[in-house]
Amino acid sequence: MQIFRTKPIEATIAETHEPGRRLKRSLSAWDLMIMGVAVAVGAGIFSVGAKAAASFAGPAVTVSFAIAAVACALAIMCYAEFATAIPVAGSAYVFTYATMGEVLAWIIGWNLILELFTAGAVVAKYWGLYLSKVFSLVGVDVPPSIQLGPVELVWGPFLIVSVFTALLVLGTKLSARVANFFTIIKIAVVLFVIVVGFFYIKAENFSPFVPSAVPAQSADTTAVLKQSLFAFATGAAPAQYGLFGVFAGAALVFFAFIGFDVVATSAEEVKNPQKTLPRGIFAGLAVVTLLYILVSLALTGMVPYTTLAAADQPTLTTAFEAVGNTDAAKVIAFGSLVGLTTVIMVLLMGFARVVLAMSRDGLLPRALSVTSEKRSTPARLQILCGVLVALVAGLTKVDVLEEMINIGTLSAFVVVSLGVMVLRRKRPDLKAAFRVPFGKVLPIVSAVLCLYLMTNLAVETWIYFAGWLVIGLIIYFAYGQRHSRLNERFAAQREAITETQ
Repeated sequence: MQIFRTKPIEATIAETHEPGRRLKRSLSAWDLMIMGVAVAVGAGIFSVGAKAAASFAGPAVTVSFAIAAVACALAIMCYAEFATAIPVAGSAYVFTYATMGEVLAWIIGWNLILELFTAGAVVAKYWGLYLSKVFSLVGVDVPPSIQLGPVELVWGPFLIVSVFTALLVLGTKLSARVANFFTIIKIAVVLFVIVVGFFYIKAENFSPFVPSAVPAQSADTTAVLKQSLFAFATGAAPAQYGLFGVFAGAALVFFAFIGFDVVATSAEEVKNPQKTLPRGIFAGLAVVTLLYILVSLALTGMVPYTTLAAADQPTLTTAFEAVGNTDAAKVIAFGSLVGLTTVIMVLLMGFARVVLAMSRDGLLPRALSVTSEKRSTPARLQILCGVLVALVAGLTKVDVLEEMINIGTLSAFVVVSLGVMVLRRKRPDLKAAFRVPFGKVLPIVSAVLCLYLMTNLAVETWIYFAGWLVIGLIIYFAYGQRHSRLNERFAAQREAITETQ
């Protein structure tokens, strides 16, 4: 079937030199490392660990972070092998197109759009809320939203998205320099929180390290749609803590690792990608993992996990308030604001690069892949992405779709992990500068682990995900398949053969 035809790698690389659709190679390994830290270390470091400790893992949330880091590292190895073999924009979408066929590539691209668009909108909205919180902590009352007739507008997202959209239009290197500045500030804030938190650690708070499993008490976890798919499918009674709680915590804190696949979308803008990409991505992942584990140790050592569980919305601030250090709340609020700032920038860039790759192939309108002659950035596409993210963040309640970010990322990780083995079989002549070690073992482990983490997401999330896929397939068969450049190329070849006969 035509929908399963793969795109030749040589054609994919050749199209990156097409006049009017080129990107400029300007990023170094340092830029990539900072980009990975910039997108991963956001406000989540101050909140997602506390939620996982309170509701699922207790002090073993450190193990949850380690599991999530391993899953991310295994998948990122597969990304690195692909990216050094096919150093073009588009990440998992491009890799899937070269190995598993057009329709699966569309699905992965569509899922990446889900991940980056939803994440961008969610993070931009939280940025606006944290901005108001920072103002209130210094005694300035600035409401987070304004009423425009029947519409309530959260103005913060429009401000931050506009600023970074403009920076990305002006150039990827300039945006990276701004991200470097903000990232250094937020790492300093995180280190401050870790150091101060360690002074309050008490060994007894780590016991029991893995709390015994208990029946779920919250209505959010007992309702059918809020149960994990694994619990729903196996008929297991909803429970908290225990060994399964550690894995459920890993599925939740995986949110804190999203973004490293976004770094891979910048492959076409990296200098010497065969060496630079692996170094930059893995260095960023190592820094992020170390910071997360230290923060989780400080968090669960400061107060018993039951103190976190008693809070309606547990965060790192909850722990500092429990030990009487309310001044840390100002630092944490400022750190959250700075942390979210660079996350928005990288997500906006990744969103535009995935759409650019899909439009180059004709699966989305080709006009979207046009780049600026002066700056070699997809200016009109970047502006369109910024407008969409700002509107959704400023006008809707996007927080209900937070888990959609995780499922979109994990689905891409599964396909890329399997795709590495397909690439090796189909193109043994293609020598990637980086190869995942131990043959097929690690890619298979990566796919299985990511798939298992997906089953720990709520049934409701899977229903939304299925709806998103249906919408995507409708668009593909109504537009993408008919306008695909690959299908047009095959049609022209068939016509030429017919004429010669």
